[in-house]
Amino acid sequence: MPAIDATRLLRDLYAAREIGKYKTGVHRPTFSPPDVEARHWLADRLTEAGLDASIDGIGNVFGRDPTPGPKLLIGSHMETQNHAGWLDGALGVIYGLEVARSLGRGIDVAAWADEEGHFGSFIGSRSFCGLLTEAEIDACANRESGLSLRDALRQAGFADRPRQTIDPARYRGYLEAHIEQGADLEDHHLRLGIVTAIVGSHRFRIQFKGQQNHAGTTRMAVRRDAGVALVKLVAAIEARFPPIARPRTVWTTGDIKLDPGAPSIVPGAAELVFQFRDTDPAMLAALDAALDELLAEAANGPCEVSIAQRGTTAPSAMDQAFRQALTTAAQTHAPGQHQSMPSGAGHDAQILSQRLPSAMLFVPSIGGISHHYAENTSDQDISLGCQVLTDAAAAIVATG
Repeated sequence: MPAIDATRLLRDLYAAREIGKYKTGVHRPTFSPPDVEARHWLADRLTEAGLDASIDGIGNVFGRDPTPGPKLLIGSHMETQNHAGWLDGALGVIYGLEVARSLGRGIDVAAWADEEGHFGSFIGSRSFCGLLTEAEIDACANRESGLSLRDALRQAGFADRPRQTIDPARYRGYLEAHIEQGADLEDHHLRLGIVTAIVGSHRFRIQFKGQQNHAGTTRMAVRRDAGVALVKLVAAIEARFPPIARPRTVWTTGDIKLDPGAPSIVPGAAELVFQFRDTDPAMLAALDAALDELLAEAANGPCEVSIAQRGTTAPSAMDQAFRQALTTAAQTHAPGQHQSMPSGAGHDAQILSQRLPSAMLFVPSIGGISHHYAENTSDQDISLGCQVLTDAAAAIVATG
């Protein structure tokens, strides 16, 4: 199997880290000036590697192998969460670049737009897979500034370019590498994780409507306090979900708003954003049913309750043959230091798996930290992961 150039790999990763650098991490939100700079920087690196580089009309960056024959696609994303880590996404893209250089042929590389969801849900990989409509593009806007996706693409210089879509006949499949974003590998003194499945998630925006009133003169017996109703629902979830859940099932109340949110006013409205995740569709359905029961119980109180917005992503199983290729390579380079494991975070691989055989490789996150500028992985583990991905890619290309 060809050996990677670890010095070259780390040089490129550290160069990408300088674009939008923030403390020890990176601030590179989707289609911000640093993100656009990073996409053009990557296109230049892909060209230097002998690939045909392009950026399409949704911001995806591609490096296509010009030689004949089917390809293995390798990718991830370049943008980051706000003031976050330097490896979340970029690691998998630069791995793809290094695999392409090491193997010499048979590899296409992609950096998908907006995996981090600044404007929507996996808009880059979904566009490539034919799952993103023009109407949805029209509706997408930046979650913080409200800037429309159309305007962001215009400002970035991508708006007049065609969106590239998948040609399944071109590809053998898709591989993606990523930091774990948790501490399971580190806690078990392991260096590699081969992903079995990516979780599905169910997301809800739940609203309560009560009666805004004076906090000093409104008797407790007649209050319709939307904030209290919200807190009671969150407490009920924390009581009801644990007996149903599996060890890796997770749920989160990520955002709470009270209206008007003043110290001397009984809230007349309240809203929470809630989600749960699991790799088992039956578990997701059971949690759905439990939440419906809790909402029905909440509706018997003094406030109205409703689901204002609902979104779902389905769990995605990874391809068994690709997983075996990764496991074989891991055993070669790190015998006894790898494990099979689910991914608790969403990744573009769950979108690509709807069109191509797909698999994922994890390397450890030091301290389990991600989505924070302190995120890090040792140079040794970064290099090991890329060599294992290269071996697996070479085996997959050889079997085609």
